Amino acid sequence: MARKGRGATFSPANRFHSVHREPVDDGWSADEAPPPLRTEVREEHCRRIISRNSSPDIAFDRSLNPYRGCEHGCIYCYARPSHAWLDLSPGLDFESRLTAKVNAAERLREALAAPGYRCAPIALGVNTDAWQPLERRRRITRAVLKVLLEARHPVMVITKSALIERDIDLLQALAADGLVSAALSITTLDPALARRMEPRAAAPHRRLETLARLHAAGIPTGVMLAPLIPFLNDGELEELLGRCREAGAAWAGYVFLRLPHEVAPLFEDWLRSHYPLKAERVLARIRDSRDGQLYRSDFGTRMRGGGQYAELIAARFERARRRLGHGAPPRLRCDLFRPPVPPSGQLGLF
Repeated sequence: MARKGRGATFSPANRFHSVHREPVDDGWSADEAPPPLRTEVREEHCRRIISRNSSPDIAFDRSLNPYRGCEHGCIYCYARPSHAWLDLSPGLDFESRLTAKVNAAERLREALAAPGYRCAPIALGVNTDAWQPLERRRRITRAVLKVLLEARHPVMVITKSALIERDIDLLQALAADGLVSAALSITTLDPALARRMEPRAAAPHRRLETLARLHAAGIPTGVMLAPLIPFLNDGELEELLGRCREAGAAWAGYVFLRLPHEVAPLFEDWLRSHYPLKAERVLARIRDSRDGQLYRSDFGTRMRGGGQYAELIAARFERARRRLGHGAPPRLRCDLFRPPVPPSGQLGLF
């Protein structure tokens, strides 16, 4: 059952558990709405803050996430399964039981000051949004940006939140030296669809305003249409790209809907709850684009899908991108990097 302000309609069992429990409706509360689900936050003192990957279809080899879980509650979020590693559910737990990495800035300073560190762009907030509502009071992302600015370290950021405007001063300073690129993730212009699909993210018109304000501040900006979903938002592709170009997006990208692990049953239940008449058609087209499955994790095709429908989406995107003049993201500078003073305050001898 849908809960107000939440994306997931239920909490699927943790795939690592040997015993699973399921709620059963005994008929006594059939007409009662589920109680409000409050957000819980625990603090974590992490040992490391930079995550590394060797994926051939990702444009970065390191990332940083100030939080675990994301209150935006996007039903399609590919990061949901990561909550299972915390002994929590990728469903409602992912968006209501969050972790704040309170020493993220200190661990980053320590990592950048290490003698063997080699500079390359860090992607900020790719697993969970670095400017989700929790950041308003925790300010961990802002502290991380201050360390990156001090070290003259390049950073790529992506968000669905208008809260990024708070940090325009730091992003401007990074942009002045060619050290930052900023992308807004915008999936739809339909506010009703956005409320159901991304219940606590900024409204579509507000994200366009944020895009325009970042561009006006001289910060290189782009847009990610992520994800494109058959028969839900794919029809908006050209209009979305056009509106974002008008707002100042210099480049654009897209991702075809990904449904790894628990995301598949979560998305299917959400789809049948909110769009029951479209559900079978949407799911059939996804399977057509994933070799008969709801998801395939193969490098190279996991972001784009395959088959006629996926090829049509790619052709439409490329045609619109060229017509509108979207270019490529900027190459960020690494030659200005200077190791920060380590947390101990002890400077190197040479």
